[in-house]
Amino acid sequence: MPDTPVLCLDCQHVEPAADAASRRCAHCRSHRLVRHAELLDLTVAHVDADAFYCSVEKRDRPELAALPVLVGGGTRGVVTAACYVARMRGVRSAMPMWQALKACPDAVVIRPDFPKYTAASRALRGLMQQLTPLVQSLSIDEAVLDMAGTEALHGAPPAAMLARLANRVERELGITISIGLAPNRLLAKLAAGLDKPRGFGVLGADARQWLAGKPVRLLPGIGPAQEKRLATRGITRLGQLQGLSAREAQALLGDDGPHLAARARGEDGRRVDPARETRSISAETTFNADLADAASLERHLWQLCEKLGGRLRDGEASAGGVVLKLKTQRFLTRTRAARLGTPTVLPERLFDAARQLLVREVDGTAFRLIGIGASPILPLQDADVADLADPSMPRRVAAQAAIDRLRDRFGKSAVQRGRALDQG
Repeated sequence: MPDTPVLCLDCQHVEPAADAASRRCAHCRSHRLVRHAELLDLTVAHVDADAFYCSVEKRDRPELAALPVLVGGGTRGVVTAACYVARMRGVRSAMPMWQALKACPDAVVIRPDFPKYTAASRALRGLMQQLTPLVQSLSIDEAVLDMAGTEALHGAPPAAMLARLANRVERELGITISIGLAPNRLLAKLAAGLDKPRGFGVLGADARQWLAGKPVRLLPGIGPAQEKRLATRGITRLGQLQGLSAREAQALLGDDGPHLAARARGEDGRRVDPARETRSISAETTFNADLADAASLERHLWQLCEKLGGRLRDGEASAGGVVLKLKTQRFLTRTRAARLGTPTVLPERLFDAARQLLVREVDGTAFRLIGIGASPILPLQDADVADLADPSMPRRVAAQAAIDRLRDRFGKSAVQRGRALDQG
């Protein structure tokens, strides 16, 4: 289309009405150009770090740059993250590690270093907040930004500032990001996935037509089960949902039908709200051999509760409840949850609550994995406050702080509690 706005991702030059025939930037001759009729008008952005954990590891170990890298557990564990080199060999996150190594035998496997990833995430968030205060973190490596009204502040349209952000992230943090720009959060997320890694996707009024031919699974939140349910009703493409009225969608798909049809059209009324961040803080381990006895399971559970407590403190958060996850030798998952009376970051309180959930599941079943998570996640200042019901709380908090200081100075193995030791 002639006279379409063009943005250069390398020098951030904006040409408001460029000739469609031009293939290189008029200023720096880069071929990394973004064209869209609404490029200079859209203000909602989705930022997604590319293969985040692996990118951080490659940043710190440059000799791994061209090699397939997997972050995850041992041979019985799963792939937490796979770099793009490994993905080209068929490796995906959540794949069993043995299967990943079969597909990519030369892969370098690295144990996760969550404190390092958290630090990189905070640095990335800091750069985004220099563009707008309306930054809502969605996970450790994803966030959505509302850039409305920032052009007067920065002297450049949001698209140009986002391209500048991507360059700063590469230069200062040593990782790459992909960006989606759109009129709402849903379309921004979809746009961010159009050209990863180092992508910059744009969706505007053309989104409905673009969505029409896509499979229903493309919509975030539609998993395999929902996909199968829709297929039984003859619905496999989003275009089949787009034309349904609210009444037709409800009659065909139930109470969620109208919302589903609206999203298939690219409609999304959610605001960017920094106060409503979706976060997941958890820890899990896959055993070298399946376990069925309570003592062994509890020992692993305690170690995970110590990890979870540390991750909560590092994330300046606390747990308002716990979620226990167990996976059987047949890969069936059991999930159990319980609320706490008051928020906590103390491993012993997390363990006491999770142990009550665990004892109900110890029925002779052999488990290959156990995990513990915090839900809901609450502010750190709400955690472990002294009250008349538990006057020992200040002493317990002080003891944990002392343990943390010793471990920071001498290593994590410097202080071990009795229940963490292998009694075998």
